[in-house]
Amino acid sequence: MPSLVGSEMCIRAQTTYFVSFKGNDKNNGSEKAPFKSIKTAQNKARRQKGEVTIYLRGGEYRLDKTLIFTPEDGNKDKMLTLCSYPGEHAVICGGVQLKLQWQPYKNGIMQAKVSPDMSIDMLIGNGKILHMARYPNFDSLAVRFNGTSADATSPERVKTWKNPSGGYLHAMHVNDWGDFHYRITGKNDQGILKLEGGWQNNRPDGLSPDNRMVENIFEELDAPGEWYYDTGQAILYYYPLPSEDITKSIFEVAKLKQLVEFRGTEQEPVMNITIKNIEFTQAARTFMEKYEPLLRSDWTIYRGGAIVFEGTESCHLEGCYLHNLGGNSVFFSNYNLNSGISGSHITQIGASAICFVGDANAVRSPVFNYHNFTPIDQMDREVGPKTSNYPANCLVYDNLIHPIGLFEKQVTGVELSMCKSITVSHNSIYDMPRSGINVSEGTWGGHIIEYNDVFETVKETGDHGSFNSWGRDRYWHPDRKEMNKIVAKEPSLILVDAISTTIIRNNRFRCDRGWDIGLDDGSSNYHIYNNLCLNGGIKLREGFYRNVENNILVNNTFHPHVWFENSGDVFTRNIVMGPYKPINLPAWGAMVDYNIFTDSTALKGDQMSGIDKHSIVCTVDFQDPEHGDFRVKDNGSAVFRLGFQNFCMDCFGVVSPELKRLAKTPRITLPLVKVENAPINIIEWQGWHVKNLETLGERSATGMDTERGVYVISIDKPNNRMSNILHENDVILKFNGISIGNLDDLQNATMQADLTKPLEIVVFRNQKETIVIAPQNMIQLN
Repeated sequence: MPSLVGSEMCIRAQTTYFVSFKGNDKNNGSEKAPFKSIKTAQNKARRQKGEVTIYLRGGEYRLDKTLIFTPEDGNKDKMLTLCSYPGEHAVICGGVQLKLQWQPYKNGIMQAKVSPDMSIDMLIGNGKILHMARYPNFDSLAVRFNGTSADATSPERVKTWKNPSGGYLHAMHVNDWGDFHYRITGKNDQGILKLEGGWQNNRPDGLSPDNRMVENIFEELDAPGEWYYDTGQAILYYYPLPSEDITKSIFEVAKLKQLVEFRGTEQEPVMNITIKNIEFTQAARTFMEKYEPLLRSDWTIYRGGAIVFEGTESCHLEGCYLHNLGGNSVFFSNYNLNSGISGSHITQIGASAICFVGDANAVRSPVFNYHNFTPIDQMDREVGPKTSNYPANCLVYDNLIHPIGLFEKQVTGVELSMCKSITVSHNSIYDMPRSGINVSEGTWGGHIIEYNDVFETVKETGDHGSFNSWGRDRYWHPDRKEMNKIVAKEPSLILVDAISTTIIRNNRFRCDRGWDIGLDDGSSNYHIYNNLCLNGGIKLREGFYRNVENNILVNNTFHPHVWFENSGDVFTRNIVMGPYKPINLPAWGAMVDYNIFTDSTALKGDQMSGIDKHSIVCTVDFQDPEHGDFRVKDNGSAVFRLGFQNFCMDCFGVVSPELKRLAKTPRITLPLVKVENAPINIIEWQGWHVKNLETLGERSATGMDTERGVYVISIDKPNNRMSNILHENDVILKFNGISIGNLDDLQNATMQADLTKPLEIVVFRNQKETIVIAPQNMIQLN
């Protein structure tokens, strides 16, 4: 295992305390006379110096308040370890067990009185999170929220609810870029819900009209396993599962949002504390808490989790089991140096698994909305961070993460935002509604993403990848023409935030609903090599200085989207199995050459673009692709003459024997012999080359919600009559009031229009709808 750099410490003594749920806090804390509470042992340990260990004997420890570690517990003169007693299993729990006397209600539903001061938002039955009364009912095969419906909020349905206050509306983003959550506060006479919320997404473009789900509605309590809590009457209603004996079932309620918190500062950090071999469970849901935007990324986030590290040095979570947590699992907030998590199993998580999020005040000229930009004359030009209040040199190693995003969908296995030099190594990450690993912006780079196994991602959202990044840093502008001017005039701004190269190497990625590796808006300063991409290929949207080499793209290819004129990008020595999929490329970077194609037609097409002059076509003979070994056989293959090098095929994912036994591996698709080129219908319309918007790549490049509309590719005739009306990368959605779904719609609408009058055209430009006006007699029939 890679080492975490520890601080120097003078060990003056070694002290051991013992805690048992059968103990007594009046005892002395010895092995024979253990304390009963962790808090008592912690208070005793604070009086000691040197190395202190607190052993928890096997059993369950229910917290009535968050366990907080401060510099009193760990500092340069003191090392603290909190762990299970060897050979035993300790559980730290943030929930309470309900003592219920069940009585029949009706229609198979049972009811029980609960203490009036009890609030219930996440109910656990026999160790499993139970579903609130919801519509549509839970469907394990449904793509989003385990079941959605357009009529979840229809007035007809809402009118059937007597009092929906306290219910929740969960809805996907209109473009599938995450989700939104609202608390229902009431309804009006027309059956329209009154709502509060919606702050959980940083791209507030609207809710999907179809992908909606409501829960905690009494009238929707109609399926086995569902429950509803009437807070006014303090009555819990439950629809038992078939053959369930609820008199023997154990029902628990998650109460605490945080189970453990490390609370320090950069000036006075918590140091040298290790928590290991402990189970953590039952933390409350947090999607209605205060959220904050992560700069101009698509994310807002709740700065918290079941275990929170803030202001730490050399503090670690090792070999722990974290499950049934309603919000984020582990959160490294603001200053954290040389801390990390390793060897842990994280499963059944409501939001994200592991987050590293720094302080926005450490960012120079921070901006918090996609459409905003700090004017150049007001911008801080200094390079790098303003303070050190962010995570740095931390480690995420050998963790098994699956499934997450039970309640929230703008989530990830490992989140990196406003941090530097985080190593994410040998993790198995799968069963994700969005990405497995997400980098929200370029601040401040230097990360190493290596030997991870990431698959079954983007299962409930869209336009994303198993690895995703954004780079809407200081140079980035939402208006592409303005951004082109900025980087041409002041290229020194490009790397003032992404100051160190982020490395993505030796990983195995598979995404069946997006890209295996997707670098989105502005992502810059990346070195991507030795990755096995099993299905989704590699996408590079506009950005600078990305070096992509020695990767294997199984049954897919390279997707360069809307690059800059002088991007400095390199794509070389990669094995690709289809023609590149460029979208609006004015230039091909510093070098695209010396690649290996399995399809002669694909290479010829790309060479016609002036690239890949030294690339080759050959049959690539892999060792054992059926079992995931994509090393190229050393049989004199021309592949090696171009400089391609084999890399390890059994080094992906977790390494601990127990985690390795539990971990799944991705589905393997055998390489296709040839990827055929599909015919593309491109026509000339009013001096522009246009086509149907019909691919995931085109949707991503434009930011469209679905594959619809007419995509404007490039100008056909310079200085044509429409050159100032349309732009490259526009999507025509309406023409003269008529919706445009495809080329036929556009041609028919043109034929029907009165061309002697000004005509209104609705286009999707810079990721929003824009109205442009074509003056009278400008548009002509061909």
